[in-house]
Amino acid sequence: MYNDIRLEKGFYNLSGKSFTAALEELDPSASYSGTPLEKLDAYERQLKRFNIRIKGPDCDRVEKFFTSTETAVLFPEFVARNIRKGFDETVLSSVCAVKTACESGQYLGCTLTDTAEYTTTNQTEALPEASVKEADTATVLAKYGRLINASYEAVRQQRLDVFGVMLRSIGVKLAASVTKKAVEVLAADAEEITTSALSYADLAKLYGEFDCFDMNTVIASPALASQIAAMEQLCDISADEKGRIMLPFGSELVKTSAADDNRIIGIDRSFALEFITGTGLVMETDKLIDRQLDQITVSITCGFRKLTPDAVKVLTVTG
Repeated sequence: MYNDIRLEKGFYNLSGKSFTAALEELDPSASYSGTPLEKLDAYERQLKRFNIRIKGPDCDRVEKFFTSTETAVLFPEFVARNIRKGFDETVLSSVCAVKTACESGQYLGCTLTDTAEYTTTNQTEALPEASVKEADTATVLAKYGRLINASYEAVRQQRLDVFGVMLRSIGVKLAASVTKKAVEVLAADAEEITTSALSYADLAKLYGEFDCFDMNTVIASPALASQIAAMEQLCDISADEKGRIMLPFGSELVKTSAADDNRIIGIDRSFALEFITGTGLVMETDKLIDRQLDQITVSITCGFRKLTPDAVKVLTVTG
């Protein structure tokens, strides 16, 4: 049971396993099916075990994690989860078709060449070919990160929910820098149409450029997104329960500062982009456990690769 687990620093250093995965092996969530704890994962059960409240009116302060050597072990995962939550709740989830883990600094995927027309074939004739080959060039992964200066004395009295918001904001900004590279990869060598002044007709034309694939996502800078939102054809459109704005032809409008002010990218997010991660979020867990919070680094190593060129089109505004 979760009350009997001996928490140790070493749980963070197991090869190929996250801290939560290590806990899940010792305390499987499946064992709690049909009980009041079935909605909690192994980490959340440890928070309950030590009565650490991370939200709500009775939320604890940071120092609650450091009441014992065991509870201190839970603190790095709290930091990581909040930064990861901020990172994951960004536009990256709206533009990536697949996420791939890579153990090296370079990733060599494969490419699909499929240009022959899809049509009928007579019985005596060979079928048109599509070929899958190893890519000619590797995707080089890059490191994105942040150095966080926060002494224990400065944060020990902070409520955990407030501190969590600060950490999530770091995740959001970290994701924004990563998204810039994703947008660059999508736009590179993409089929392009131009306009001198953006209009709804231009958006409809971009939508019409898609053949087999569907333009279910439109990526625009804040400046261009505001122009789109102000169009007469969108006057009756409101955001859905998740805060998404859907254009009349079914595309989600994704606003990001990573996009250029003169370019709108339409994609089929189910086919356009591969997100390659060399690492998840990496932190210096020992320092966090030992309350040495000065200059803690958080980083992620990743890259992007366009999977299906036909699933990406660009509208350039020249005016």
